[in-house]
Amino acid sequence: MTEFSTLGLPEALLSRLDKMGIKTPTPIQAQAIPHVLNGRDVMGLAQTGTGKTAAFGLPLIAGLMQNRGRPAPKTAKALVLAPTRELAQQIVANLKPLVEGTPIKIGLVVGGASINAQRQRLAKGTDLIVATPGRLIDHLDNKALRLDDTVFLVLDEADQMLDLGFIHALRKIAGLLPAERQTLLFSATMPKQMAEIAGAYLTDPVRVQVSPPGKAADKITQSVHFVEKSEKTRLLIDMLDNHKDELALVFGRTKHGAERLMKQLRAAGYAADSIHGNKSQGQRSRALQAFRDGETRVLVATDVAARGLDIPDVRHVYNFDLPNVADNYVHRIGRTARAGADGAAIAFCAPDEMGALKDIQKVMGISIPVAGGDPWEVLPDPTARKGKGPRGQGAGKPGGGQRQRRRRRPSRNKGQKQAA
Repeated sequence: MTEFSTLGLPEALLSRLDKMGIKTPTPIQAQAIPHVLNGRDVMGLAQTGTGKTAAFGLPLIAGLMQNRGRPAPKTAKALVLAPTRELAQQIVANLKPLVEGTPIKIGLVVGGASINAQRQRLAKGTDLIVATPGRLIDHLDNKALRLDDTVFLVLDEADQMLDLGFIHALRKIAGLLPAERQTLLFSATMPKQMAEIAGAYLTDPVRVQVSPPGKAADKITQSVHFVEKSEKTRLLIDMLDNHKDELALVFGRTKHGAERLMKQLRAAGYAADSIHGNKSQGQRSRALQAFRDGETRVLVATDVAARGLDIPDVRHVYNFDLPNVADNYVHRIGRTARAGADGAAIAFCAPDEMGALKDIQKVMGISIPVAGGDPWEVLPDPTARKGKGPRGQGAGKPGGGQRQRRRRRPSRNKGQKQAA
């Protein structure tokens, strides 16, 4: 079995890992760390929850230990970009214990927090900055930070940065870094545009992959319930009643929908809270901490929480609304079955979400087991007019003359209570 001591990490860092009780690297760590230590650009692909943060964090810190000397004012030696505040905070929380007792300073630069306080800290110089693109550009535009001394760049969860429209921000930030740098890209999925990103920002990268893109953790039990949209809340409450003492994370598609669902769960007697883009950073942080502490049993979230949440005790993830982007399903359900534990991922599929479900199953390469109801069908409307002329103008076009209506086959489980 591979040990950290065989990967080439400095003794000071190995000693720190030993004190933390960490001796055995995960597969992505064992594969990526030696390449990063050798100065290679790396593209790492691994499912969520496999230790990607340490895969880039450990060799990054090792490099900072060797690159002695204080950073100049308003500069940073290394930069880690993350798509969301929650993920950036999680990265900092994972890396800070590794630099305890060293002069290495790690700074957090995210929106929703005081920009003036961040500017004051940046003025002194920082060894490693973990940032979201938007707030980082605010500081660059205000001349509070420059990146000409930054020789390490990490793009974490780069696929979600693409989903969130950060491609222009990435181009601007990368253009301010030295051409001679080491760049690492880590992600759980590999959309087509990722190859373009790798080609633009990485030089002759080594690709390390420990699981096929889109594959969920082995210990996640997946299921889908076919249910009318109006019945989703009732079904969710019925299922939550079966595990009241366990933590459940519920994903909705919109900010307003998540907030409404949270209020409905509270009205049903659940200790519930929500995190989404309309909440301040302080509100989101407090909600997450209450969830970690078990004070809140059900957390309703939009995809802002699909990355970076490492809460080992989450046993159930509900896709109350299926995501518009199929890859996000992988990240959502990766919030359970953390650190080798078991977990359940339950999806609710309304008639208008069949397309999303098919996309998810295509990305996953599996057929998600049906736990309730029967798959929805989309059939041509027999009343639709066909032919040429004003009354059937659409007949010659794809889908023309066939108004779609949805019908559901009679349920085989009619009269039986659905098991959770």
